[in-house]
Amino acid sequence: MSETLFEKIMAREIPADIVLETETTLAFRDINPRATTHVLVIPKTRYRNVADLAAADPQLLADVISTADEVAKLEGVAASGYRVTFNTGDDAGQTVFHVHAHVLGGQSLGPEASR
Repeated sequence: MSETLFEKIMAREIPADIVLETETTLAFRDINPRATTHVLVIPKTRYRNVADLAAADPQLLADVISTADEVAKLEGVAASGYRVTFNTGDDAGQTVFHVHAHVLGGQSLGPEASR
């Protein structure tokens, strides 16, 4: 498997605006934000998507969620509300195949899309 953009960010080969780093996760601002607050949280161990991560390492998935909550607190959006999403696969819009959570907030996000 070739290195993804996120591995290069972890290795500090590509600059990123890092919000929080833990022993197991890294959180940094999305370069194409979809909300006032848009931070990506990645596990430092690569899994293709959230399903693979959940099956292989539930504790690491819990770490990603815990980091997302801490990011929301640091960014000042925890009290007003925030969204954590994972895109899994092409139809969901996943473009980097290293699982990552999107932490979105800082504005009214409205309801999830429905048909």
